[in-house]
Amino acid sequence: MPFRRASRVTVPLSALAALAALTLGACDAGSTPAPDRAAGPSVLVPGKPGEANRTLSAQEAAQQRADDDTPNSADVDYARMMITHHTQALEMTGLAPERAESPQVKKLAERITAAQEPEIGVLKAWLAEHGKREQGEGGHAHRVMPGMATETQLSNLRAARGKAFDQLFLTLMITHHEGAITMATDAKSQGNNVKIEEMADDVIAQQTSEITRMRQML
Repeated sequence: MPFRRASRVTVPLSALAALAALTLGACDAGSTPAPDRAAGPSVLVPGKPGEANRTLSAQEAAQQRADDDTPNSADVDYARMMITHHTQALEMTGLAPERAESPQVKKLAERITAAQEPEIGVLKAWLAEHGKREQGEGGHAHRVMPGMATETQLSNLRAARGKAFDQLFLTLMITHHEGAITMATDAKSQGNNVKIEEMADDVIAQQTSEITRMRQML
């Protein structure tokens, strides 16, 4: 049987171009970049009554928060309580110039005063801006604010001099700072206002550093 050479099929250039376009399109479709998880974890946002919950990316959640940072009760409580908290710290630092023996303790007291006195003014202005009184109903008892010194502890601090004052001051102020950090952490997790969150961040950073310094001085 005679051998027959297979006939060559000629494909028009236009058809090849169309095939190439389809192939590239398929490749593009398959190479769609995955969501950027490096930007942060997704956030579950509870829906309003009758609505389903929504899952937002970290970027979307941040944008939504930036769009609506209306203060909630946690923001207002933090501002009010921190005014009282800082005021007691200033009462303690005000004793240092005449009673402390250590120059380091005196300088530390000066730094705490320089940081917290202006913060009280900012917190008061923030409350006024949002139409809130500086004290809520019934005020804020010391027992609900972590780190606050008792009246007995303050009396002992006023009576102390020299090294005894230094030791008691550092001990009470470490506890006081730890309480402020607890309050700031709660405000960051429960509040909604960006300004309060920024101030809470500052408190955490600064007072954590000061706690480390004070422990080294004991």
